[in-house]
Amino acid sequence: MTETSTAPVSYTVNEGVAAIRFDRPEASNALDRAMKEQLFDALNRAGADNAVRAIAITASGKNFCVGQDLAEHVEALRADAAHAMDTVAVHYNPIMLALNAIDVPVVVGINGACVGAGLGIALGADIRIGGQRAKFGTAFCGIGLASDSGLSASLPALIGRSRATAMFLLGDTIDAATAHAWGLLHRVVADDEVATETAAVARHLAAGPTAAFKAVKHLIADNAGADLRDALRREANAQAQLGATGDHRAAVEAFLNKQRPTFVGR
Repeated sequence: MTETSTAPVSYTVNEGVAAIRFDRPEASNALDRAMKEQLFDALNRAGADNAVRAIAITASGKNFCVGQDLAEHVEALRADAAHAMDTVAVHYNPIMLALNAIDVPVVVGINGACVGAGLGIALGADIRIGGQRAKFGTAFCGIGLASDSGLSASLPALIGRSRATAMFLLGDTIDAATAHAWGLLHRVVADDEVATETAAVARHLAAGPTAAFKAVKHLIADNAGADLRDALRREANAQAQLGATGDHRAAVEAFLNKQRPTFVGR
């Protein structure tokens, strides 16, 4: 196991799972400069580590992440209003691009409030586990802003254009049950089970066929909005490549022998 535990983001690798935890509970895990920089570093570190086969992102305290630290933002506005929003290009865009570039499965466990850029980060994951008291919102228009962290693309893709537009314009928040019904959450669990369930799902994925997972993630991303011919071509290419892997051959043999397959990622 390797570990780096420097507030406000902790990073641990154990049995193929990189655990990234937001650790500013006293500020509801609001994203200040240090937290944004450490999150970016953790995502890049996990993405570059061949030993990492899945990633679990969770948060300490009662809330997952309430978005940008507004106290820090006010200071930036007072110091130089013309450049106060530079953090979008300097921090948020690189974070989301780093998250999007990760080939292994990413699981997020969401407790309490998940709003603004916190919601953007959560939607950048592949699977979301929510606690029963989790709640979701955009919050941007309430302070005279539009959106960042990819939310104008990711939120409509998950819950539909009409619902997403209403969440932005009206500032509505939705509870865990609604988020699950709308397809934003994969699973809802008791609040005190969020971290353990997230870790369990990540461990399950870490033991799976990572080459196939990588292909699935790329196919879904590449085929969003593609026509059928392009989607079929990409799928055929991926299947041809995966069909030649040792994981596929071993898994088929295991299935025929009524055994549990062991995946090594090749």
